[in-house]
Amino acid sequence: MENRDKKLRAKKRVQALKSFYSHATVYLVINTFIVGMTAFMRMKEGVSLADSLFSFETFVTPFFWGIGLAFHAAKVFSWNPVFTKEWEKRQIEKFMEEDKREIGKY
Repeated sequence: MENRDKKLRAKKRVQALKSFYSHATVYLVINTFIVGMTAFMRMKEGVSLADSLFSFETFVTPFFWGIGLAFHAAKVFSWNPVFTKEWEKRQIEKFMEEDKREIGKY
């Protein structure tokens, strides 16, 4: 039974990785197209190539979508800089100490 659970967890992990890699691929393809088209359209309006490429308007979509992609990566690769194991340990010790004090009051 334990071996079956491990296999199921491994399959879920592989599916999460595939999902992330698909997301990253779509991100790269679509945003390359968007940046290229935005730069091209701005150049048609008379803006230089450098100005059209290094403009915030050109990178709005990749920027905000990139934030979402970063959160997806953090979830898939189990990266959490705030709630580390050390933080969990401190919180557990804190709550256990509070419980001891509460029990001691009665």
